[in-house]
Amino acid sequence: MDQRSDTFEARRREFAAFLRSRRERLTPSEVGLPEGFRRRTPGLRREELAMLAGVGTTWYTWLEQGRDIRPSMQVLNALADALRLDEAERRHLFTLNNRQVPQAVSSAPECVDEPLQRMLANLTHQPAYVLGRRWDVLAWNRAADVLFGGYGTLDRDERNTMHRLFADPAHRKLLIDWEAVARVSLAMFRADSARYAGDPDFERLIALLKQASPEFRDWWQRHEVVSPLSGIKRINHPVKGRMSFEHTGLTLTSRPEMKLIVYTPLDDDETTRKLTELLTL
Repeated sequence: MDQRSDTFEARRREFAAFLRSRRERLTPSEVGLPEGFRRRTPGLRREELAMLAGVGTTWYTWLEQGRDIRPSMQVLNALADALRLDEAERRHLFTLNNRQVPQAVSSAPECVDEPLQRMLANLTHQPAYVLGRRWDVLAWNRAADVLFGGYGTLDRDERNTMHRLFADPAHRKLLIDWEAVARVSLAMFRADSARYAGDPDFERLIALLKQASPEFRDWWQRHEVVSPLSGIKRINHPVKGRMSFEHTGLTLTSRPEMKLIVYTPLDDDETTRKLTELLTL
């Protein structure tokens, strides 16, 4: 047996044990079933759980026996619902089956938690900000404000990263490699926005950018997409001149629709010294 087979078998055993443990912790009353008599085992019976999940009892029993069965995404969701799994448990269920949990698309107002706000504030010499699902800048630190300028004076659309790239002449002038940055950023944004296709807020922003920027209008029609990238961003700051930063995007585990973007000053162009001087102004 090769290593891959060993891994699959170990996951099946773990999956079977996990199903059984979650089934045994449920009581009939929790799921709207009568208690009945002569329950010799804790929790729900296998046939009860199978009925709640809409699958056959024999087939469900095979899952708890660790047989080589590959349940579909639909079945995994039904099992998670029937077992009343929380978010972490649902993710574990899917991971054991080598699948990713479908992420719900939210349109609720976005809020940056206080611990993340404090972390941003403590990144004193690394410009950083938090992006929301539409790439709006939701929170930022002082270093980002002195580098990119004036987040607090902008409305929501104007604080949007794509709006700043394509519809803000001052920001465009700030970026030495504007075209390369804008092309890659648009392709990354397009890949991210696919989950929100048809969302009125996204559609309004895209229509606004098409009207404001011929480059955006042209490149958007090409349907190019790329995965998130790290890289170098070169700035021509109006006060300190040329500066170079390495930028990294980090997805937040607790809020996967948000990203933390951090700019680390490089030795090139005396960037660290210039940033320090900007922060003392």
